[in-house]
Amino acid sequence: MNTTNGVGRNDLSRAQLNDALCKMYQIRLFEERAEALYMQGKIHGTMHLSIGQEAAAVGACLALRADDYILSTHRGHGHCIAKGADLNLMMAEFFGKEVGYCRGRGGSMHIADVDGGNLGANGVVGGGLPIAPGVGLGIQMQKRDQVCVCFFGDGAANEGAFHESLNLSAIWKLPVIYVCENNQYGMSMPFEKAFAIEKISTRAVSYGMPGITVDGNDLSQVYQATTDAVARARSGQGPSLIECVTYRWRGHSKSDRQKYRTREEVKEWQARDPITLLRAKLVQVGLFSEMELDVITQEAQQTIDNAAAFAESATEPDPASILDGVYV
Repeated sequence: MNTTNGVGRNDLSRAQLNDALCKMYQIRLFEERAEALYMQGKIHGTMHLSIGQEAAAVGACLALRADDYILSTHRGHGHCIAKGADLNLMMAEFFGKEVGYCRGRGGSMHIADVDGGNLGANGVVGGGLPIAPGVGLGIQMQKRDQVCVCFFGDGAANEGAFHESLNLSAIWKLPVIYVCENNQYGMSMPFEKAFAIEKISTRAVSYGMPGITVDGNDLSQVYQATTDAVARARSGQGPSLIECVTYRWRGHSKSDRQKYRTREEVKEWQARDPITLLRAKLVQVGLFSEMELDVITQEAQQTIDNAAAFAESATEPDPASILDGVYV
């Protein structure tokens, strides 16, 4: 039975909160391990880390059913894990192994898990935005009650595809929830220099849909806003826009020298670590002891250790299969 717990509404159970914290730790630890493996030369290409943004991904996906869909971004590892990705297959994809989600061809920026409802990360800024109405229209035409959450960053909110996607979804009342992870920088462009408005969510009124800005480091705020948007979408009332104000601790990518921000700024946001905030709240309201939370952390760490070992020992792809999937 669910009870009011002071962490979220009375529909967040202890089991859900346990799972949410576990996934937040898995995201953090997965990305830290991937970063370390990259520095060791075991993972190639580049990667865009979402360390510091875990509550936005998990809070949004916590409001979804297993058969709902998400569209991700180039900074999408957290979305994949929050939607329930198999960490072994995900890590294998990073290593370029045959057993990876995309047979090792997608790497960091193009992981997809169609069976799990994750329709894929996208290397193009705002690339998922114009796909979202298509997914929503498909759901609507088949008269199903699923929804699609489309994640994107503040930089993508100034792309033309943002306007076109939200406008079309509103006109047709499509079951799409637009979740903007405003991590304060579109690559190196600070939010305040790229927008003449204080909140991206205020743009929702232009498309005739609800818009709300929440603390993206507060799991309960993200979950509650997404829950409302999901209920609206399932009932045929159309899309919503949610802005999650958060911060990425790492640079835009591994090649970012981060000269556009100060160490003091980063430390200020690290003091609002979404994982630390959730842990403190769970102890404060008496749902978990510190010892129980430590067990969750240890289990998440073991999962990541196992995934890394699995990926390193997995079979390399056959060079003869390099064109598989390129031509139909």
